[in-house]
Amino acid sequence: MRKTPRRSLVAIFMGLLLLGHPPVFSAPVEDSLPDIGTTAGATLSINQEMAMGDFYIRMIRAQAPLIYDPLLMQYINNMGQKLVNHASSVKTPFHFYLVNNPNINAYAFFGGNVVLHSALLQYSRNESELASVMAHEISHVTQRHLARLMEEQKRTSPLAWAGALGSILLMMASPQAGMAALSGTLAGFQQGMISFTQSNEQEADRIGMQTLNRAGFDPHGMPGFMQIMADQSRYSSKLPEMLYTHPLPDSRLADARNRANQYPTKMHPESQDFLFARVRILTKYSTYQRSYIDEWLKKYLQGTPKERLAATYGRAILLSKDKKYAEAKATLSPLLEQQPDNIWFINTMTGIDIEQQHYASAINRLQEALKTQKNSPILQILLARAYFADKKYSQASQLLFRYTFNHPDDLNGWSLLRDTAGKQGKRAEELAAYAEIMALKAQFDSAIGLLSQASALAKLGSYEQKRYDARIDQLRELQKSYNQYEN
Repeated sequence: MRKTPRRSLVAIFMGLLLLGHPPVFSAPVEDSLPDIGTTAGATLSINQEMAMGDFYIRMIRAQAPLIYDPLLMQYINNMGQKLVNHASSVKTPFHFYLVNNPNINAYAFFGGNVVLHSALLQYSRNESELASVMAHEISHVTQRHLARLMEEQKRTSPLAWAGALGSILLMMASPQAGMAALSGTLAGFQQGMISFTQSNEQEADRIGMQTLNRAGFDPHGMPGFMQIMADQSRYSSKLPEMLYTHPLPDSRLADARNRANQYPTKMHPESQDFLFARVRILTKYSTYQRSYIDEWLKKYLQGTPKERLAATYGRAILLSKDKKYAEAKATLSPLLEQQPDNIWFINTMTGIDIEQQHYASAINRLQEALKTQKNSPILQILLARAYFADKKYSQASQLLFRYTFNHPDDLNGWSLLRDTAGKQGKRAEELAAYAEIMALKAQFDSAIGLLSQASALAKLGSYEQKRYDARIDQLRELQKSYNQYEN
């Protein structure tokens, strides 16, 4: 059998992680589907998938420019969970992440982890188009496509295959490092995987549209987003990143349109949060020229009431970035008066108050908001930041100890706790918080070293020392279990 070129094999594997090959069928709406997503247990258990997913997301944290903006993370995860709640065969928790990247891309992998590039928010014209990408990726996970591919390749060790997957994920985050890691790992895979991967893509498109419809989104969002990709490839001298490995022939677009037309007409109301998220990405994280951003907001100012509100919010962000805090506050204050519980407005006004050293104003507003939104992680982390800025380190650390206990995977909490402990001169606590940051980035040796220093500083036999030593043991066990994926 002729060997498949390495470039082609990379494209095959990427097909599992990105939107890909065209469906070549037309089926009735909500047709019955075999539960083939559950047949991979002999190769890889759900617990193994979750462990592998946890390891790879730690690697991605270390390599990729993830966006840790609490507002954007809450929006993406709320939207993702809405889709997951209407998906079939869900066997793992789901977590959604944003990478600050101007290229259109998305991928899903073990354990319900879905990574979206920030460009998706810019290029999706409505929430249904964005949801169509997420629904497709969710379907890859619920149907256990990666585990099923392992089972298909019984002559190859699952752990060896996992190493190849890890290299591919690393390549997405850091192409140079990823290609070096990938070198030589794909030579043994068979040509027969091509058709298997195509069937996975067909299934993800098919089930994804069903999930999209059940969740209340417009099924036409899927062909709508595909048309954006087609237009980009047609009129741009540079292909979208996604299309380098996944061409978009007319057959796929036509099939998506035909399938969407089989669903009842559905008008998904314009989402204010979607507009706020788009504006926040554009004004805080994009690399576009200021003139382009201003023109983009000007068009919103001429649009619907929701678009005008989002444009005004974006204008306040830009004024704050320009250090024109008085103007930013004057722009945002009327919005906040009309919607005092709006988390987007509260967040930006808190930043303005901190920059103007109006700490009491920020703290009072956040404390009032927490009376009605007691469990809001965004308000909690904002209040901790306000306490920190006001040098109220004791209040900040007390809040952050609770926050990191409830949200142990949030780097925002650990970073602020590290800085707060440092300001208090609590070196052991500072080192322990820093260790958690390192562990979340799969840098276990560094994490263990930091905790060992913290243990040495703690009083002999104290509760703190026992806690640090117990955490060292936990991280050593975790590192040992993850060595199989790293090697």
